[in-house]
Amino acid sequence: MLTKVYSAAINGIDAFPVTIETEVAQGIGFSIVGMADQAVRESYQRMASALKYSNFTFPHKRTVINLAPADVRKEGASFDLPMAIGLLTASEKLECPDLSEYMMMGELSLDGSVLPVKGVLPMAVKARELGFRRLIVPRANVTEAAVVNKIEVFGVENLSEAASILTGNSDLTPTVINTRELFAKDCEVFDFDFSEVKGQESVKRAFEVACAGGHNILMVGPPGAGKSMMAKRLPSILPPLSMSEALETTKIHSVAGKLSRGSMLMTRRPFRTPHHTVSPVALVGGGSSPMPGEISLAHNGVLFLDEFPEFPRQVLEVLRQPIEDRVITVARAKYTVDYPASFMLVASMNPCPCGYYGHPTKACTCTPGQVAKYMNKISGPLLDRIDIQVEIEPVAFDDMANKTPAESSATIRERVMRARAVQQERYKNDPGIHCNAQMNSRLLHEYAWPDEQGLAKLKERMTKLNMSARAFDRILRVARTIADLDGSERVESRHIAEAIGYRSLDRASYGKIF
Repeated sequence: MLTKVYSAAINGIDAFPVTIETEVAQGIGFSIVGMADQAVRESYQRMASALKYSNFTFPHKRTVINLAPADVRKEGASFDLPMAIGLLTASEKLECPDLSEYMMMGELSLDGSVLPVKGVLPMAVKARELGFRRLIVPRANVTEAAVVNKIEVFGVENLSEAASILTGNSDLTPTVINTRELFAKDCEVFDFDFSEVKGQESVKRAFEVACAGGHNILMVGPPGAGKSMMAKRLPSILPPLSMSEALETTKIHSVAGKLSRGSMLMTRRPFRTPHHTVSPVALVGGGSSPMPGEISLAHNGVLFLDEFPEFPRQVLEVLRQPIEDRVITVARAKYTVDYPASFMLVASMNPCPCGYYGHPTKACTCTPGQVAKYMNKISGPLLDRIDIQVEIEPVAFDDMANKTPAESSATIRERVMRARAVQQERYKNDPGIHCNAQMNSRLLHEYAWPDEQGLAKLKERMTKLNMSARAFDRILRVARTIADLDGSERVESRHIAEAIGYRSLDRASYGKIF
């Protein structure tokens, strides 16, 4: 007898349908075809044991399982459950009249338990797109899948529960989640707040501008000045995720297996902090079994690179293309996948190897050549893609001893959200443009061109500081954001002046300014 069971597999961060065709006939032999990897081929042993402990008999006949489409590689153990159901229905040990209405996935344990798998959320999205009415997933993944509405989602603990649902003999009910209610409840909760940061008002202002326009930011300062402390509080002043952003971000983390048990939609923007020993593949994604890298896990959030010059040059240079294109294409001999990578880059570094160049009280032990070599570890093209560059000084004792709370993240966030609302209205007819950092040349001339006084100031400062021509667009983008925070329709001279102040490292003498 021939039966068809429906499942799904992952390509990039999206799913595609997989039809599991099972034929059980007279004879002997067992084979799985359809470009199955080692994990799929090993499912025979898991299914045989799981059927035994679930009080089913493995069909000792000639059995062929085909995973269609046959020209696409199938990976992982998520096909265990649908293949086991296919064996039972093809051998007439299970009668499932509505089998075509179900999509299912899950890894089988030897005792018949259904174990969690990666990528359930994009699979659930694909099931709804294809018109399936019901979805069977591991119990550990049920809240993740139940985020998708207009489809009945059943979470099962073992193979027997899945079989009883298919035969109509189960009292299990679909899992229903009020996604919007839970999303609205959790999106305002943060572990860190800017009210805990003493002093550093100029740096806080730079962070506010960066978040309001989606700009990348680099902090340069001595150890203990608060660079990492402030970076960790940056997500608390970013605008909340929209539902579409939350869904896309959760899909990426689902595919990467980064969601904890019982997780639903991600309600807070991701904050990724890879160590400086990270490899290029771990950063951009890929590998023998393609997985999203750190830059994709930071999509719609923050990628924080602490001790920026300590990262290998090869690792830093791979950031240049995704910073501009906001997508990373991983091309290998056997596959090509696209991962979204629209992240906000936040980096911090010391001004020299010892960390105390320019410190008001501690002497620097580095030679001028060592300082220049250290700063030149960051290439000009990469530095040019960082809109805001600020120098941080140590916090004064009076500021540290002050018990008065600083301005809270909620207050700063309100101003950021007002500026973002202006930008969303401005770019509503420009697909793919959501904030000032994403403006192209046409939009710069249309919305960010300064008045005559501002243009004269920009010309004067660029000539005096020997700034590169490539810094011109970056200054206009940041000035537009400052104007939005100020509630100004036009970019004025004072906005240009502040934006220029955030480009202190972008000069022709870069690497020698310290």
